[in-house]
Amino acid sequence: MLTFLALASVVLLGIVPEQSQAIVIYTGWERHGLVGSDIRLSCSFFSWRWTSEDVTFSWTYRPDGSRDSISIFHYTSGVAYVDNKGPFRDRLEFVGNPGRRDGSILLKNLDFNDNGTFTCDAKNPPDIVGRPSSVRLLVFEKVPIQAGVITGAIIGVVLGLLVLIVVIYYLMRFLVARRVFSLSVSKHGKKKKEGSQQRQGPVPPAEPSKIKV
Repeated sequence: MLTFLALASVVLLGIVPEQSQAIVIYTGWERHGLVGSDIRLSCSFFSWRWTSEDVTFSWTYRPDGSRDSISIFHYTSGVAYVDNKGPFRDRLEFVGNPGRRDGSILLKNLDFNDNGTFTCDAKNPPDIVGRPSSVRLLVFEKVPIQAGVITGAIIGVVLGLLVLIVVIYYLMRFLVARRVFSLSVSKHGKKKKEGSQQRQGPVPPAEPSKIKV
């Protein structure tokens, strides 16, 4: 028995560190921006450890039609570094909060040439094993009709479901209250009728009529 417990402890101790070193990184899937506007690209992560003072964030950019990615931003040791040769050297601002596991960046004065894929990587030592997450940026002169229609349809469906749920809820309450009231009235009327019959008592039999000769 002791040998089994010892082996189980060794196995558990060997498994837990591997699980605790995993880190999961999150970004949006696709963002739409207008020419000349600013847009925030969010990046956060989940880690089994407390947020480390050595947490790092790195952003790379791959333009549409290109196979190569370039580094545009890096955060480490509490300092943010913007690449001084890339296309965003004067238009990128770090707006994240590393203490809250937020490595978001802000791109300013968008241009059509900014279309591409942005990839965020994060490390929270000793949790360093994880897959970077990517978000695609599409820049338009004006918001595409399709995106607006889809967004409006989603909002409409959600609001419709909420209204339907509220109506069903109050309808069920009304039906339950009506049923309880009906049962109460029926029960009260039955008791009243039984009580009236008990107070009247039995009806005496009729006397035979006398026949005069």
